[in-house]
Amino acid sequence: MPTIEVGEETIRKLDNLKIEDESYDEIINELIGIYRASEMSLAFGGEENI
Repeated sequence: MPTIEVGEETIRKLDNLKIEDESYDEIINELIGIYRASEMSLAFGGEENI
């Protein structure tokens, strides 16, 4: 698994997003999933089935 380094400000922001005993890995994976979902909806948002 890749490793990343984050600054103190990012840690504070992640701490504000934590729910109960959620790990940083879980939060980051959730944020990546949200980003990918929004990216896909933007990519396909203008297409309509006619």
